[in-house]
Amino acid sequence: MTDIKNILVALDLSDTDDTLINYASFIADTLQAEKVYFVHNIKKYAISELFEEQLRDLNLDELIGDELNDKVEATFKSAVEWEVLISEDPNSESLINYIVNKYQIHLALIGNKNKSKGIGVVSGKLLRLLKCNILSIPEDAKPVISNIWAGTDFSNASKRVLNVAQHLQRLTSAQVKSLHVYSIPMQFSPYIPKNHLDRKIENHLNEKYKKFIKKVDYKGELTNLITKAKEGGVAETFRALAERSGADLIIVGAKGGNTFSSLIIGSVTEELFNQDLQVPLWVVK
Repeated sequence: MTDIKNILVALDLSDTDDTLINYASFIADTLQAEKVYFVHNIKKYAISELFEEQLRDLNLDELIGDELNDKVEATFKSAVEWEVLISEDPNSESLINYIVNKYQIHLALIGNKNKSKGIGVVSGKLLRLLKCNILSIPEDAKPVISNIWAGTDFSNASKRVLNVAQHLQRLTSAQVKSLHVYSIPMQFSPYIPKNHLDRKIENHLNEKYKKFIKKVDYKGELTNLITKAKEGGVAETFRALAERSGADLIIVGAKGGNTFSSLIIGSVTEELFNQDLQVPLWVVK
C-alpha cells in the first residue's frame, strides 16, 4: 500500500475531539506519518445573526485557533509534526475535501458520534467526496490495534483492503480476520432448497477465496470466515460479529462487487459508515 504520510483530523469543539486527538497521536506513530493537520470549520453564519453585536469586536478565528492549539499540545503525544487549520466555510465537507487535495492527505480521521448527539462532520457525502482513506472513530475508541476484521468480496477493492490490513499487521502484530458476508438472491430462494443453496454458495465462495488469496499474496497470518447475512442485512451482520469478537478495527473498501457477497459495495459501506459503531472503521479508497 502507499505509505500514509499526511493525516487530517476533523475537529468540531465537542467532547469527541479529545478521543480524535489521542487516536491521531497513536495512529501517526504507528504509521510513521510525517505530518498531522487538525482542521476546524467555523460556521459563523449560523450564529452571527443572533450574536452579531457580541461578536463584533472578537476575532473568533484567533480565539478558537488558540483553544485548539492548546488542546492539541496537551493531548497529542506523538513527536510527529502537526498544525491546526481554522477556516470559515458554509460547507464543512467541501472544506475538508479542499484540504485533502491541497495538502495531499492520505488518511482522514473523523468522529463517529452517537446519533443522539448528532453526527458532526460525518456524512455519506463526505464518504463519497474524499479521495483519501477515511478512519471513522467512535467517542470511546481506545488507541490500540490488535484485532482487525477486514471485509472482502474478492474484488480489486478487496485487494486494497487486505493490503492495508497486512501493512497494519506488520506494524502492530495484530490478528487479522478476513470476513465474507453473503446474502442469497431472493429470486433463487423459492426454487432451490435452503440447505442446498447455502451449501452451494459457501462452496463457491470458498473456491473464490482460495484463488483470490493466491493473487493477493498476503504475507502475514490471516484467518477467513464466510457467513450468511442475518435478518438485519450484511452491514449489521458484520458489525455484530466484529463487535462481539472484540475487534478494535474494521477495514472495508469504498466500493466492490460480487454476486453473493455485497460487503464492500458502496451502499453497504455507507451503511456501516453511518452506523453508531463501537469500533473504528477504516474505509479504503
